[in-house]
Amino acid sequence: MTSVAIDDEPLALELIKNYAGQLPGLELVKIFNDPIAGVHFLKSKPVDLLFIDINMPDISGLDLVRSLKVKPLIIFTTAYKDFAFDGFELEAIDYLLKPFDFDRFSKAVQKAQDFYSFKHGAQTDTEESLFVHSEYKLIKIPISQIEYIESLEDYIRIHLTNAKPVLTLMSLKKVCEKLPHDKFKRIHRGYIIPVSKVKAIANRKVLLTSGKELPISESYLQFIQEWKNS
Repeated sequence: MTSVAIDDEPLALELIKNYAGQLPGLELVKIFNDPIAGVHFLKSKPVDLLFIDINMPDISGLDLVRSLKVKPLIIFTTAYKDFAFDGFELEAIDYLLKPFDFDRFSKAVQKAQDFYSFKHGAQTDTEESLFVHSEYKLIKIPISQIEYIESLEDYIRIHLTNAKPVLTLMSLKKVCEKLPHDKFKRIHRGYIIPVSKVKAIANRKVLLTSGKELPISESYLQFIQEWKNS
């Protein structure tokens, strides 16, 4: 992955340069303490990942990211906690609060590398995953761990095996598009289920292997026949 760092603090840039140099698979192409110069570079030479401070003179990191037509993956680096929600809205990979150490930096980069591989169809492991933003960070969810997905108006709740549910701002239709169509089916305007975890169907209700029972709505009754034939 190619990357660029933009920060008005020279010491912060040197730290990122030092940390990036220790990570395989990450090339730090350029560093900028002038955000305007950084914008011009990114518009002419897009990169895969951008490390960027938020509170800078002339233009904030948030506005800089918004100005880019071709957006790289974003890791915000800042001394202020108050901008976490803004970073979430821009779908940042991670949000590093200064001062951060090498371990925290490398974990953020690993998230970016995982998501980059996912987007380009080259996952490093055989486990299929779903990536969602929750609690101001990008979360990788193995699809084998999904018990069912529940709609909560503008949000969805992803119920997991042996882990607490994950809440994310997304529609049920959108998450359905991200999941393997042969492995997940919608059975109701409020629910998506993994076909492999259906134990039984009776009285227009699905019984999952976890013991959870969910309704099948009139619009999705074809699932019953599909399940019988599978």
